[in-house]
Parts: sequence; structure tokens; C-alpha cells
Amino acid sequence: MGIDKKFIDQFVNITIKAALASSYLVGKKDKIAADKAAVDSMRSNLNNLDIQGQIVIGEGELDEAPMLYIGEKIGKNKGPEFDIAVDPLEGTNFAANNQPGALSVIAIAKKNNLFRAPETYMSKISTKVKEKNVIDLDYTVKKNIFNLSEYLNKKPESLTACILDRPRHEQIIRELKKLNVNIKLITDGDISGALLVTNERYGVDIFLGIGGGPEGVLAASALDAFDCSFQGRFLFVTDNDKIRAKKMGIKDFSKKYELNEIVSGDSLFCATGITTGDLVSGIKLQGNEFISETFVTHKSSGLKKVIKLKQNI
Repeated sequence: MGIDKKFIDQFVNITIKAALASSYLVGKKDKIAADKAAVDSMRSNLNNLDIQGQIVIGEGELDEAPMLYIGEKIGKNKGPEFDIAVDPLEGTNFAANNQPGALSVIAIAKKNNLFRAPETYMSKISTKVKEKNVIDLDYTVKKNIFNLSEYLNKKPESLTACILDRPRHEQIIRELKKLNVNIKLITDGDISGALLVTNERYGVDIFLGIGGGPEGVLAASALDAFDCSFQGRFLFVTDNDKIRAKKMGIKDFSKKYELNEIVSGDSLFCATGITTGDLVSGIKLQGNEFISETFVTHKSSGLKKVIKLKQNI
């Protein structure tokens, strides 16, 4: 049994309300307040659902997050059991500074079907290629670009790679430039970055680099509904990272995870725009009404679309 379609509207409504709550703080230069507004809204609305939910990716571990922490039980404790991954405000700096790309994001799978990811970095790669051995984290940048070029029947200079603009990516960016690949640099928001490979209209052929591990799991849950590939490898640098990973059941610290190891079975993903970005438009206030756009996937029903709604405030 998959996730009942009745939950699509319910979870879309949750990310919309969280986005709306956060939208009032856009441009106010206070990312903590913008994040808190989204977290408070998301948590209270999740607790109104007839589900037995558990947060598997949230605002952090219990000692650093009073709400929506990893392990927190959510819902009315009746109905189906769900693993829930949340990022109530993805792109806190975007919201604080009124820049493009702030989102409110949630992903749901049946219990034990969503990877419990510690708050650590992840090396990741996503493309619209389902076949094995075309794109791989273990390949060089050059090999991945040449393989993708051949697979898509495009010259390297016709390919576009999306990557976070960070000093740690200097070497990758240098190699991409050497290969004449077009580069789309993003300053934050690597959930939406990874999802830009899902549709040709976004003009991105490959997303790669190091970003947040929890964001990798959220992106994977959406990519699972498309004919896309995703690989991730957690980067455990400190002893503390490794201790936390062990507690979550991770034994092999250098393991490369395929998409079906990160999310299995049915999944539901919703990302509502707070500020307008590549993926969706942001909240638009119009008197007593507002317009929202939500990127939604529901694997078992084949739903993959942007839902635009006008509602009363």
C-alpha cells in the first residue's frame, strides 16, 4: 500500500502555511525569526493530522532543537505511521535578505522507509539519467561530463552543471571550466539545486558537489518520483560526527548511497516557494488573499507538478 492520495492536499497545505508564516518576515534581516515562524506553523499543523509521524530529518538533534527535532513524534497518534523529513525554511539567508529561492519543504514516506541522516555534509550528484555506470560519485568530473555528454548526445559546452558557490568547490569549478561546461552557481538552497535536473525547462543537466546531508535526503525523496539518479556519501569529519552517525545506525562511514537506499517504497514531497526562485514562485500577498506555488511529487500516483493556489489569508 502506498501513501493515500488524501494526504497530498494535507501536506501541501502544511508547507503553504509555513511559507506564508515565514513570508511576513522576508527582507527583515532576521533569519532566526523567519525560520521560527515556519517551524512553529509546520509543527502545529502537523500535530493536527491523523497520523503517527516521527521526524527523521528536522531542525537538529534534541539538544539543539526544541521543536521538530530528530525523533520527535508528530500527529494525533492515530492513523498511518510515517517517517517525516522537514526543512521548514530552506534558505534562511534568502528569506532574511529577500533573495530568490527560499522554500518550505517536507517529505513523507512509510515508517522505516526514509533515511535518518545526521546533521553533516554530504557529497552528492544528481542527473536525469537512470541507467547505471553513466554518472557516479566515484568518477572524475571529466569522466562524468564526458559520459553525460555522450548519453545525452550533447557537447560538453552545451551542458550546464549546477553547484554551490563555495571555496570547497574551487577544484570542481576549475575542471568544469576547462571542459567548457556552463556553470550555474547557487549561493544556498541545494535542495532546489538538486531538483533542477528534473525538467528541461530549468536548463540544468547535472548537480554536484558537497552540501547538507539532510538536504540530500529531502532532494532524493523528490527525485525518486522522476527518472533521475541521485548518489550521496556522508562526510563524517569529527569523532562527534561519527558517534552521532553510529547512534543512527550508520556503520560504514564511507558508503555511497543510491537513491533506493535513501528512500524506499512510496514517497510524497512538497516544496512551497517563500521567495521566487528557479523551482517555484514565492508567496504573493494580494489584500486578503495570497497566491502560492508548490512543487509536489507523489510517487505511487505519478503526480509531479507545480500546484498554484489562491487562498484567503
